[in-house]
Amino acid sequence: MNATDRTPADLLRSALAADPARPLVTFYDDATGERVELSVATFANWVAKTANYLQGDLAAAPGDRLALLLPAHWQTAVWLLACSSVGVVAEVDGDPSAADLVVTGPDRLEEARACSGERVALALRPLGGRFPAAPAGFADYAVEVPGQGDRFAPFAPVDPGEAALVVGGAELTGAETVARALDDAAAGGLPDAARVLSGLAYDSWRGLSLGLYAPLATGGSVVLCRHLDQLGADGLAARESDERVTFRASAGS
Repeated sequence: MNATDRTPADLLRSALAADPARPLVTFYDDATGERVELSVATFANWVAKTANYLQGDLAAAPGDRLALLLPAHWQTAVWLLACSSVGVVAEVDGDPSAADLVVTGPDRLEEARACSGERVALALRPLGGRFPAAPAGFADYAVEVPGQGDRFAPFAPVDPGEAALVVGGAELTGAETVARALDDAAAGGLPDAARVLSGLAYDSWRGLSLGLYAPLATGGSVVLCRHLDQLGADGLAARESDERVTFRASAGS
């Protein structure tokens, strides 16, 4: 990161400038066999498209609240950075009825209907595939986002001192999110440019930090695994070797 990086979106811009080709997020779903690897450039492109959709089509503005009802997934990471880019507060597992808009996976559609604002659904299918038919009352992310612009510029500057993230009942500003991620990396002993393997859910700060923000803040990358418990000890050891993992995230405290 650079000294001027005050938000997660700043961290991504610095990573893109430093080495756009390096891997940033490698995602596995061990229930389906899916594997997706996104370089910094590819991830940043998805973030830009999503931020353009959020700011443009969805008319979201800084300070708006977005209930994020998604599991640990590469597309969830994209939404978190898109929210940071626009200045929207990402409320992980937030209350849809109290949110300005909601983004949900296929298993939480009924819960998400409580939102009176814009509603977006993700099929979470391999390669970012769309729903066979969009759920009633929802926009299909995989239909709406690919055609968005590849570059993003916010209508208004994002204030790093304003609320940016809510997780586990705690609200963090953009600057606090960056600072806590750096503290976690130091306290946890992450090596330089760590290749972190995480099977932690995104419903806690630790899951978000080790599964996204800390590697991003320290020039590293994450191997994000959903349904990791289905892999087995031998499979886990093989993955760590194949992916050149240098740090395994644990639930910790």
